[in-house]
Amino acid sequence: MTVVAPFPAETNASGAFVRQAYTIRDRVTADGSSGFKAEPGRYHLYVSLGCPWAHRTIIVRRLLGLENVISLSVVAPLRDERGWAFSDGPGHTVDPINGFQFLAEAYHRTDPAYNLRYTVPCLWDRVTGRLVTNNYPDITIDLETQFTAFHKPGAPDLYPAHLRAEIDALNELIYHDVNNGVYKAGFAAAQGPYEAAFDALFARLDWLEERLSRQRYLVGGQLTEADVRLYPTLARFDAVYYLHFKCNLRRLVDYPHLWAYTRDLYQTPGFGDTTDLDFIKRMYYGGISALNPLKIIPKGPLIDWQAPHGREHLGAA
Repeated sequence: MTVVAPFPAETNASGAFVRQAYTIRDRVTADGSSGFKAEPGRYHLYVSLGCPWAHRTIIVRRLLGLENVISLSVVAPLRDERGWAFSDGPGHTVDPINGFQFLAEAYHRTDPAYNLRYTVPCLWDRVTGRLVTNNYPDITIDLETQFTAFHKPGAPDLYPAHLRAEIDALNELIYHDVNNGVYKAGFAAAQGPYEAAFDALFARLDWLEERLSRQRYLVGGQLTEADVRLYPTLARFDAVYYLHFKCNLRRLVDYPHLWAYTRDLYQTPGFGDTTDLDFIKRMYYGGISALNPLKIIPKGPLIDWQAPHGREHLGAA
C-alpha cells in the first residue's frame, strides 16, 4: 500500500496553498443511469467529525432523515503518515463495512494506483465494493436531489430548482474566500499568499455580515445547501481558525449578525447536535504536527452557543 502523508498540505512555488484534486467522482442517480442507483442500505459514508467538508454530509444526512438509508462511520481524530485510521474511541468507531484499519484501504480497493491524500468524506458502495466518490460537493447535492424518495416527511428542500443558480454562485464565492480561504491562510508557506488569503477571507466575512443583517438565511429566505456549506467553517472559526490558522483579525463572536446566524443554525436540529468541538480541536491541534508540533490542545474558547439569536423575525431579502 502506498503511504501518503496527509499533511503538510500542498503549496505551489510561490508558497500558496493549492488543494488537491478530488479524482474519484462518480455520481449516484435516482434512476441508476450512472451505474450507482439511489437505494436504501447500499451506501456508506466515511467521515470525520472534525473535517468541515465531512460535517456537511453529516448535517444533510440528518436534516433529510437518511440515517436509516445511508450508514455512516467515523474515523479517529488523529492521523499519522498512514492517514485516517479506524478505531473505537470517543466519537469514532472501527470500520463496520470492510474491517479496514485505515481509510487508505478503501482508496486502494477502489484504485490500486491511487497516490494522493486519503480524504473524507467519501461514499462507499456495498454492491460494487468500491468508493463512488470523494468529491464532497457532489455528495450533499446527490443526497438532496437523488434520494428524495427516501427523505423523511417534511424534510427541507435544500437545493430547490428555482434557487440553484443563486446557491451555486454564492457557494463559489464562499468556497474560495471562506471555506478554503482559512486553509489558504493557515497553510501558506510565504507571507504574500498568507496576507492575500487573510484579506480575502475577512472582506468576504464583512460582506456576509452585511448580507445576513437583513435576511435570516443566505438564499431565498429558507435553509439551503448554501447555509450547510458555510456553517462548518463558522462553527470552527473561533476554536481553530482564529488561532491555529492565523485568521486573527476578528473572531466570529465579533460579528453581531454572523455570530447570531451561526447560533441560529447551531440551535437547529442537525447542526449543533452534529458539532463536536472537542473532536474538532483534537483533530486540528493534535493531528497537524507542522502547525502544532507539541500537540497541545487549547481548552477554550468559552462560547455560549445557546444564547438567544433573535433572528426569527428575518425573512427573505
